[in-house]
Amino acid sequence: MNICVVGTGYVGLVAGTCLSDFGMHVICVDKDKSKIDMLNNGEVPIYEMGLKELIARNVKLERLSFTTDLKTTIDRSLCIFIGVGTPENEDGTANLQYIFDVCDEIADSMNDYKVIVIKSTVPVGTAKTLRERIKARLKKDIHFDIVSNPEFLREGSAVNDFLRPDRVVIGSNSDKALAIVRDIYRPLYLLETPIVSTSNETAELIKYASNTMLALKISFINEMANLCDKVGGDVYQVATAMGMDKRIGSKFLHPGPGYGGSCFPKDVSALAKVSESYGYDFKISKAILEVNALQKENVVKKSEAMLGTLKGKTICLLGLAFKPNTDDVREAPALYAAKRMMEEGATINAYDPIAMEEAKKDIEGINYFNDAYSACTNADLVIIMTEWNEFRDLHFDRLKEEMRELNVYDTRNIYNAKSIRESGFNYICTGRPVE
Repeated sequence: MNICVVGTGYVGLVAGTCLSDFGMHVICVDKDKSKIDMLNNGEVPIYEMGLKELIARNVKLERLSFTTDLKTTIDRSLCIFIGVGTPENEDGTANLQYIFDVCDEIADSMNDYKVIVIKSTVPVGTAKTLRERIKARLKKDIHFDIVSNPEFLREGSAVNDFLRPDRVVIGSNSDKALAIVRDIYRPLYLLETPIVSTSNETAELIKYASNTMLALKISFINEMANLCDKVGGDVYQVATAMGMDKRIGSKFLHPGPGYGGSCFPKDVSALAKVSESYGYDFKISKAILEVNALQKENVVKKSEAMLGTLKGKTICLLGLAFKPNTDDVREAPALYAAKRMMEEGATINAYDPIAMEEAKKDIEGINYFNDAYSACTNADLVIIMTEWNEFRDLHFDRLKEEMRELNVYDTRNIYNAKSIRESGFNYICTGRPVE
């Protein structure tokens, strides 16, 4: 089967590459010629573990290719997967302009039956809107179907998540389209992967519901961590005991400086906004957004309390990506903290093994270093913001030689408080006793 995947960003490139690994012939299309040139030269425009090797293998097997020619690719393909971005508008709604642009090109180029598969995260009702938009634009009567096939990929493990998913959701009102897309995912039957077939609207809601629930778990345990700080409890033990309850589970019960990335912030906000458009006040989604904003600000407040003032202080941030194993700094707590601390008069040093180039595009005024120890030079406070593996085994004797004041703020709770304090450091963390 020939498949066209539109968009070579995070969703589109991972989906297209993994579909080619299923044995499909996939052509990935992007209007950004620089991205296509990179991919045709063996380079990858995003950082994702295992992706570069998978691309190389399937290009060599002639199952995967890259082009800017959407019209020709549509002619050759039965299925067109749309994996373009849906960024957040200023009012919190999802910006669908990129999807609209792609669908307009599909309508102008389509000469026979196509299955248009929406991988991008979109609000409920988008499939219906696109169906009407394409119909109105077609110059002749051509049958097509739209399938909602949301992605559930975690940055840093996206390839594994696509090849070994918890479930595949396929939404359409067409039995023919459902059968075609189920056949595309047929290799997953061997892994006994559940295939959930439903309506377009339900599939669209499943994506937002899933991400909002995960964001809720993170926000809840962050609230519990803040309470533990007040009463002297240990949030790690709270989370461990909670996770033993099979109704709750242990996943995503890890306190920290707040969530970030490309999905949770905009998806939770979009769910709140789409609910408003249908006359429903989705209070939980609004509470999640509020809690997460406060958690990011809490990093600034705890740092200020530790130092007395941020003005004139040098603060080292270890980790800039919103999570390890990715270079994504979108909505990253570290960047929020850096901006706020610089507003308060602090100097910011930073090191991240992967994400510094992306951070430079987003924020100015940070001093970037090539390793953790040089970033700590003359620092009054070191804040561990991202739990990269290399930060789990820092040599604190060496830190002593580099730092001006021996203050460590471990937002991710990756160290034992007692051992760090015995080394002579003033140490704080998130929701755990340090005495």
